[in-house]
Amino acid sequence: MKNKIEDRKDLKKVVERLKKEGKRVVFTNGCFDLIHVGHTRYLQEARKLGDVLIVGVNSDRSVRRIKGKKRPVIPEEERAEVLSALQCVDFVVIFHEPDPLNIISLLKP
Repeated sequence: MKNKIEDRKDLKKVVERLKKEGKRVVFTNGCFDLIHVGHTRYLQEARKLGDVLIVGVNSDRSVRRIKGKKRPVIPEEERAEVLSALQCVDFVVIFHEPDPLNIISLLKP
């Protein structure tokens, strides 16, 4: 499932192609540290809003800024891999900013 994890530059090209194909691209984000059923339900509902679901995951550095020095519990690569294993998730991208505004501006989902 690691093939669903993309860097932002490659994912930008993928999104451009998908949009040219007429696909509706949906984006959501979160820390997803200690993933639980609420996360999976939320992602399943987000997926219903379009044809392709991209999930932005806060990096370890970003999570520490948001939640404190003892977080995250799970490293960013593992959080991304867990999300990529979910059937409703098409792509995962890790971002380092405290909020997703830059990645949303880049991807234009």
